[in-house]
Amino acid sequence: MANIPKPDPQIALKYFQLKLDCTTGPIEVSHWLEEKAPVQVIDVRRPEDYSKGHIPGAVNLPRDQWESTKGVAKDKTNIVYCYSQTCHLAAAAAVVLAKKGFSVIELEGGFNTWLKAKLPVES
Repeated sequence: MANIPKPDPQIALKYFQLKLDCTTGPIEVSHWLEEKAPVQVIDVRRPEDYSKGHIPGAVNLPRDQWESTKGVAKDKTNIVYCYSQTCHLAAAAAVVLAKKGFSVIELEGGFNTWLKAKLPVES
């Protein structure tokens, strides 16, 4: 018989609330950008990949520039993204930015998910 997890409902509640508070999807980001909501999109991929295409309005903040926080907003929610669901650059950048006091969430699935949703790209 398979060992199927049965999480405690209170633990599941905490986990999923934190997930909702700290992650988002491409459609939500697209709507926020259309509405001119107080968000700043941060692309943490390499500059050469950013220049090939990125989410419209995103600023490029590759790993070697995280300490500078150039382009990160104190008065907005910063949405970080990297390459894909299996890339952890965005999560690592979020840790650095959160430690510095920035409000930050991660775009789940990264740029690949944005492309799969057929959302606009800027280069």
